[in-house]
Amino acid sequence: MKLDLFKWEKPTWVISSLLTVVGFVAMILAWTQFNAPFKPGLDFVGGTRLQLTLACAKDQSCPNPIDVSQVRDLLSAEGLGNSSVQILENYSLSVRAQTLDVEQRETLQKALSDNIGKFDAETIQIDTVGPTVGKELFRSGVLAVLLSLLGIVVYLAFRFQWDYAFFAVVALIHDVLITMGFFAILGLVSGVEADSLFLVALLTIIGFSVNDTVVIYDRIRETLERHPDWTVNHVVDDAANQTLTRSINTSLTATLPLTAIFFFGGETLKFFALALIVGFVSGAYSSIFIATTLWAWWRNRHPGRREPKAVAEV
Repeated sequence: MKLDLFKWEKPTWVISSLLTVVGFVAMILAWTQFNAPFKPGLDFVGGTRLQLTLACAKDQSCPNPIDVSQVRDLLSAEGLGNSSVQILENYSLSVRAQTLDVEQRETLQKALSDNIGKFDAETIQIDTVGPTVGKELFRSGVLAVLLSLLGIVVYLAFRFQWDYAFFAVVALIHDVLITMGFFAILGLVSGVEADSLFLVALLTIIGFSVNDTVVIYDRIRETLERHPDWTVNHVVDDAANQTLTRSINTSLTATLPLTAIFFFGGETLKFFALALIVGFVSGAYSSIFIATTLWAWWRNRHPGRREPKAVAEV
């Protein structure tokens, strides 16, 4: 497989710019509704979440799926009209409300059972998180993402040069923004929430994406040392093609099990897997088309920079 990298330079820049702008707009719209760049889950805002499944779903004997408008009317009657309601697979119900004590939860469960149908006791899940804990989790998660980016800058600047580090981080930020924008759109359109697993997914995406970028940068440096007479574009194009098959195979083998988790892994891991799929695909794309071509663009405008000798591998 031979890829003419610089033939696709401008189109890929345009695609990345459009995706980033769309993501930014979605995050701004999400902020106006949720005071966050995506719809925050219970982990971040605090409150009580009840997840219930109709007992008739076991033998698929339910006459009708759960009616979300009926659920909202019941919640309003209980003074919980501002709660978030989500129907899962027609016969499961997820309600996120303000923090409820034991009596309030029992009252709400009874009202739902009396009006909607009997729920399977084995499937009832109740989670409660205080608002202070939720804010602390969010701050800690954001700090972890920022520190990981800083650590990557320091490592790449030591291993390569500052321009390598800068454009690698540009590619990483590109991947993070696209993933966040995608979830902002899901939150606005279908009410998908981002919880603490979403921040874990962002950290995983950063680590995965920078690995691909480092492999290509290593090959660029080796090629420059072997062929100092080659143009920058020729070096980058050759290095990207040498590592292209490896990058595609690595991304494919990583996304296949994640796809299986998305379809068959249950609600808990479904959107965690989806975030990783989006991020891994974006990471492979940015490592090949963004980190490399931007670095070449910079080097073509600053010729004469000498490469450090490769660090000896242990």
